[in-house]
Amino acid sequence: MKPTHRLLVATALFFAVSCTRKNSEATELLKNDALAVSALSSPPGDVVGKVTVGYQGWFACTGDGSPINAWWHWTQNWAQAPSSTNNGIKSWPDVRDYTSTFQTAWPNLNNGQPAKLFSSFSDQTINTHFQWMQQYGIDAAALQRFNPNGQEGPVRDAITAKVKTAAENYSVKFYIMYDVSGWLNMQSEIKADWSSKMAAYTSSPAYARQNGKPVVCIWGFGFNDENHPWSAAVCLNVINWFKNQGCYVIGGVPTHWRTQPANSDSRPDFSSAYNAFNMISPWMVGRIGTSQESDNFFTNVNTPDQAYCNANGIDYQPCVLPGDLQERQRAHGNFMWRQFYNMIRVGCQGIYISMFDEYNEGNQIAKTAENSSMIPAGSSFLTLDEDGTACSADYYLRLTGDGGRMLKGLTPLTAIRPTPPVVGGPNNPVGMTIALKGFNGRYVSSENGTQPMICNRTAVGGWEQFTVVDAGNGKVALSNGGKYVCSENGTQPVTCNRTAVGPWEQFDWIVNADGTVSLRGNNGAYVSAEDGLSSMTCTKTTISAGEKFMVN
Repeated sequence: MKPTHRLLVATALFFAVSCTRKNSEATELLKNDALAVSALSSPPGDVVGKVTVGYQGWFACTGDGSPINAWWHWTQNWAQAPSSTNNGIKSWPDVRDYTSTFQTAWPNLNNGQPAKLFSSFSDQTINTHFQWMQQYGIDAAALQRFNPNGQEGPVRDAITAKVKTAAENYSVKFYIMYDVSGWLNMQSEIKADWSSKMAAYTSSPAYARQNGKPVVCIWGFGFNDENHPWSAAVCLNVINWFKNQGCYVIGGVPTHWRTQPANSDSRPDFSSAYNAFNMISPWMVGRIGTSQESDNFFTNVNTPDQAYCNANGIDYQPCVLPGDLQERQRAHGNFMWRQFYNMIRVGCQGIYISMFDEYNEGNQIAKTAENSSMIPAGSSFLTLDEDGTACSADYYLRLTGDGGRMLKGLTPLTAIRPTPPVVGGPNNPVGMTIALKGFNGRYVSSENGTQPMICNRTAVGGWEQFTVVDAGNGKVALSNGGKYVCSENGTQPVTCNRTAVGPWEQFDWIVNADGTVSLRGNNGAYVSAEDGLSSMTCTKTTISAGEKFMVN
């Protein structure tokens, strides 16, 4: 644990005990606990010190080749196409990055494009999602797994295998997160499912490990409702069984797991089960919707939660939510950033994002419709600009990446959100590292500065990343590895081999109406991806598809 974060933990402990002890006693306890925290909490691993996203992976479409062959989770009636009268989601996704999409019965989008949706069964969808995780600095995905013994079992099994492949390809960790809601024969069947199917995935180099042990999460123990009916003894039996299999076990538990008050969301007398978990991750969806409510939880719930976990050798992984977009909770990122700030200053061991792709509840961080042009005509979906502030489709992915950097101590702890809602715009993204995706869905590559640049890469590596540099007079330069992109007066292919910024290394950063950007060279012409096979040029006098780039 970094010294700064250890001090934050100690401060949190001080607040937790100062209300019940004299100041002198609290001060002495502060000193002792500052030393004890690092010994009790686990060292950094694949979940400790990391940001994990909850990954549903539960969308399917009729005709996608999946075993379920239905509009799974997009609709109320899965047998019929999504429409205004058969809708199961609260937010409309941005599908521009997908090459495989499926036509719905919704009217065309307001921009005239057909209203299509993605399938989580598609390899391209899962690869796109894990590529986003890689690009935006998300460390791990908790793959949700519900009761696998019913109709949904085969499709969930298939998607698990696809997630493994994508996680390996994009160097993102993943682990199995059992949601036991409604799983009446859970005690025996969850053990059988792990032994016969899921345990095999732990051999993957992408499978998350903590303290040298494969990670598994069980969400739903202790909730005080009919959907989670098990006794503490049953839950403890399951937790200990997984620990005996050599697993590091996370508990997705009720919000008020620690206090268990009357009429609580937690069943009484569950402390023995909660204390058996290696990590505790209390549920927060529906509990807060404003920054002020987050502050109240920081003082009254999160701080004593963290102190309890520290005292009992449990790692603490609180939830951070982007907010329900349809309920206007997001405040163009301020709500989510306040939670990052609060959870990091409380001294948490990790952060769980609820959720990556939860378009059903409007809590997704995955790319989402930016404005009304990107939703079906006549629909009531709210878009990311609902409060009047324009936000790019990837805004909450970028915000999550920045929160992760702050968690790791790579950037200072700050209550001021550092992430701009739009990359580019009238103020270009100076200081940011970006990738440029062309009309062909491929990325611009600097080709190590030894050859002309081409827009032909399928993934973002070192040569596909550019730092935006202020070139003066409102212009930018693009740098990679200490070399600058050069337009060569339009007479030569575009290269990335100049050691200083001169006239041909300066570009106007132009934001197009569709949110893409174009780069205008000093000769008044535009940088073009050409056909994606040939060398890039700076010769085009007008902007068409080849001169437009999406910014990641």
